[in-house]
Amino acid sequence: MLLHPTSLPGGHGVGDLGPEAFRFVDFLAAARQGLWQVLPLGPTGFGDSPYQCFSAFAGNPALISLESLADEGWVDRAWLSRGSFPEGVARYEAVQSFKVPILREAAIRFETSSSASERMPFEAFCEEHKRWLDDFALFMAAKRLHGMQAWGDWDPALRDRKPAALARLRSHEAQTIFSVKFAQWTFFKQWTRLRAACAARGIRVMGDLPIYAAWDSSDVWVAREQWELDPQGRVLLQAGVPPDYFSRTGQLWGNPIYRWEVMECDGYQWWIDRFRASFELFDLVRLDHFRGFQAYWAVAGTHDTAQFGEWREGPGARIFQRLEDVLGPLPVVAENLGVITPEVDAIRSKFGYPGMAILQFAFGKDPQAQEFRPHNYTPGVAAYTGTHDNDTTIGWWHSDGRSDSTRSPEDLEEERRLALNYLGLQDGAGIHWHFIRTLMASVAALAVVPAQDLLGLGSEARMNMPSRLGGNWVWRLRSGQLTAELAARLAAMVELYGRG
Repeated sequence: MLLHPTSLPGGHGVGDLGPEAFRFVDFLAAARQGLWQVLPLGPTGFGDSPYQCFSAFAGNPALISLESLADEGWVDRAWLSRGSFPEGVARYEAVQSFKVPILREAAIRFETSSSASERMPFEAFCEEHKRWLDDFALFMAAKRLHGMQAWGDWDPALRDRKPAALARLRSHEAQTIFSVKFAQWTFFKQWTRLRAACAARGIRVMGDLPIYAAWDSSDVWVAREQWELDPQGRVLLQAGVPPDYFSRTGQLWGNPIYRWEVMECDGYQWWIDRFRASFELFDLVRLDHFRGFQAYWAVAGTHDTAQFGEWREGPGARIFQRLEDVLGPLPVVAENLGVITPEVDAIRSKFGYPGMAILQFAFGKDPQAQEFRPHNYTPGVAAYTGTHDNDTTIGWWHSDGRSDSTRSPEDLEEERRLALNYLGLQDGAGIHWHFIRTLMASVAALAVVPAQDLLGLGSEARMNMPSRLGGNWVWRLRSGQLTAELAARLAAMVELYGRG
């Protein structure tokens, strides 16, 4: 199942790693599911997107369970009633205002009243993660000092990391720096506990590694020479994709493009660190925008759409050979969607990385439509009803195409006709369950279903619309939606199709 932790139920404005997460693991086990897929777990920045994080290594403090902190004695339970949030929707800005002060108070309590034995694991964590944690804590302290402005708008001395300015920051903002480190320790401790619960139930966790880092991140602030930036830190070349299924003007992501030749000079060390960190968190990883490693769409930093860019050659197989030389075979699923060339497939084939197949794309004009039809699956593929970028299956079936894609009414009519013929249906009633059954009956190594499709929800439950600014990433489960009856129905399919 695909479900990001922010989409879990709970009373604190966004899903977290507390009791509801463990209840979800219980549901997965009852449904005999062997894989939980999540989106990137980093601290979200622009648009609350998990693909625009303040760090490629840090965890998202919004996911910290305050109940668990209260169990440990670092949070008063009375604090937990300070906020009042509606069910079924994530309120990121309100959560920041509610949770950050509580985490800061918890950090102060820990710093002033913890015993030596309680401090020992915290100090060990800080030492183990020193390579990224020290800079990330400085970065977040500087952001808060500047009202959370992006680093390019900071005082020039901090923007440019002048030693004297960094020393003053460490001295004057020591409490904030400690609080950031405490939150990171807490996040990783809670995630480790949740992942152990998954392992005990035979459930693997698949994470997501975005190809690009956010411009407003500690990674870019610390090592500007590795990205296409001007001397003031402004983006010279930004990432995206040309016009596609989702948008006639393409997708402009705004992330700075890598200076791949600079990264190659030190043996792709940042990437080695990043992959190593991912495999410490997850059993396997979905590698986002895999085709960008072979060739990437580069758009001038001054442009506000992705229409006018150019394909440029990426590092190709060289980076994966280096990664495997250092880390061994990589347990990844390559997100090979979009404009996939023979050169991209050759890299994936060389290293044996499974690709993806999206059933919603199997009946339209997608260039990979034939490959996405289950009778053409190869055993190694990871098959999805849809991903976090797609509409829900019910939403897709009822879509008019105008608001969420570049499909015409004629395209939609043909798409639905072909889907009904392929699935042997008279109409679209219960289309989501027909999609789920078709994937489970296929030879695909992984059959992945977003929770929204399991529940038969419409477009109101869509997680992300790539062409839309704002309003994404907010859908959440409501308490009690994942019932024992649903678990039993899934478990029966697992038994029927031998997926246990």
